[in-house]
Amino acid sequence: MMLSPPWQEVLCPPLVLVRRWSAFVQFQQRAIVRQYKMSAFGFFWAALVPLITLGIYAFVFGTVMQSRWDGAVTASGDQVSFSIYLFAGLLVFWLLAQSAAEACTAVVGHANLVKKSVFPLEILPLTVVGAALFHGAINTAVLLAAMLYVHGSIPVTVLLFPVVIAPFILMLAGFAWILAALGAYFRDLNYVIGLVMTGVMFLSPVFYSLSRLGPGLQGVVMFNPISFIVIQSRAVLVEGHGPDWSGLLVYLAVAWVVAALGLLFFRKSKRNFADVL
Repeated sequence: MMLSPPWQEVLCPPLVLVRRWSAFVQFQQRAIVRQYKMSAFGFFWAALVPLITLGIYAFVFGTVMQSRWDGAVTASGDQVSFSIYLFAGLLVFWLLAQSAAEACTAVVGHANLVKKSVFPLEILPLTVVGAALFHGAINTAVLLAAMLYVHGSIPVTVLLFPVVIAPFILMLAGFAWILAALGAYFRDLNYVIGLVMTGVMFLSPVFYSLSRLGPGLQGVVMFNPISFIVIQSRAVLVEGHGPDWSGLLVYLAVAWVVAALGLLFFRKSKRNFADVL
């Protein structure tokens, strides 16, 4: 028996984007342009902020504290700068943090569109993820430029980064659908998410190596949705190693389930959006 289009999309969440690609691109472009339209430096801020951030990390952790990351070496055997290793982990965390924070108001901030039955509300949370990816791409470019400046080369394994980050993007979409739906009913959700993101950041290998933890705590930390992706991103972006393919397949399976449940939850919830907005 042939499934109806809505159920096809629940079972295969990427279809939501494929079938609404034109509307998504137009709405995404307007969202990004609107974010920088009224600022004096415009899109320059998108590159300036990560550059300044990396510079601060390099000064504090590299010059003042002279921090080192245990076992962090490039493919050529050079010791990786702590600030670069930290920045590689943070760019993954920032993807989650920005997506989660903005997803809470994705529906509330566009109440005028909720009453338009022809508008595909499912793309609102996806544009939030898209904006996070836009800034994530700039952060990645800054990281690679720093790698080239400090170490004189960029590992060829950076070409595998899209493969590593793809399952994470799917999981972000699932989280965004869930948070966007909840945010329409609970307006204080963004404050809760701020606290949760602090815990997510420090209960992950962003600021420290897993080798510093005991086996039990390592298992707990690896349940964090960003932990595995942080490790794999550093492997391909900084260390010059290939990813853990079997681990990525498992992560993809989990992300697929999260995205499917998130889309289903969003569609069940949106029936009452007009009543609460």
